[in-house]
Amino acid sequence: MSPAIAKKKDIPEQVWTKCPGCGETVFRKLVEERLMVCPECRYHHTISARRRIEILTDPGSFQERHADLAPTDPLNFKDLQPYADRLKKYQHMTGMKDAAICGSARIDGQEVILCVMESGFLMASMGSVVGEKVTRSIEDAIELRVPVIVVCASGGARIQEGVVSLMQMAKTSAALAKLDDAKGLYIAVLTNPTMAGVMAAFASLGDIIIAEPKALIGFTGPRVIKETIRAELPAGFQTAEFLLEHGFIDRVTPRAEMKREISRLIGYCGPGAYGRRRAAARGTEK
Repeated sequence: MSPAIAKKKDIPEQVWTKCPGCGETVFRKLVEERLMVCPECRYHHTISARRRIEILTDPGSFQERHADLAPTDPLNFKDLQPYADRLKKYQHMTGMKDAAICGSARIDGQEVILCVMESGFLMASMGSVVGEKVTRSIEDAIELRVPVIVVCASGGARIQEGVVSLMQMAKTSAALAKLDDAKGLYIAVLTNPTMAGVMAAFASLGDIIIAEPKALIGFTGPRVIKETIRAELPAGFQTAEFLLEHGFIDRVTPRAEMKREISRLIGYCGPGAYGRRRAAARGTEK
């Protein structure tokens, strides 16, 4: 056996990872140091909801709310596996009761309500609990008069809950209308992927919509769209960059810069921002 082959076999597999974006094999430690972003092509790997909270919020500031909410099986749904068993499986895998975690936090000292979706739980599909947590987060923001931020990552409405999951689209949209009436600020952060019922509801209703680079964003797959409208589709039409170019979203922001960007936007657009700008202007005039 050659020394090169022997050396390669001595390296544990967990030291390396293959990037889905560029196909290169890179040191896992380098990817982790860059917040799970490929050092070669800047592909943004999926991260857990709790890791996302660590990245976005001030240390120790996140206080979970509504942690007692848990899903039920209203349809007694069965496919390859009973829905109740599937829920237990993903609850064990993620340590979460469902596909979202929400609470109060600070971002650079600024109070916010934050709701983050967990891709590892049934692809963060939206059922009754996800819809309820997003709605309660919006209501908390109205009560506390602070901005609400929802980090979206979803395959869409949860089929196992049928029409109950679809009703969450209307419920979350109605809550956002109340937030708008209260002059509150809602920032939607779209990650890879944000699709279907979630995209058709609260993910597309942000006062400010930010996306991570190359995130897949849309309502349904390109094959279905092509067969429906019977037209050729532009390359990359469901990427964050394409949507930014066509005015559907406001920012494409790398993960490492996301906290600073959100903080800046809250400082400029959040509650009391107008008064702070007026005070700063008066100070400049003096």
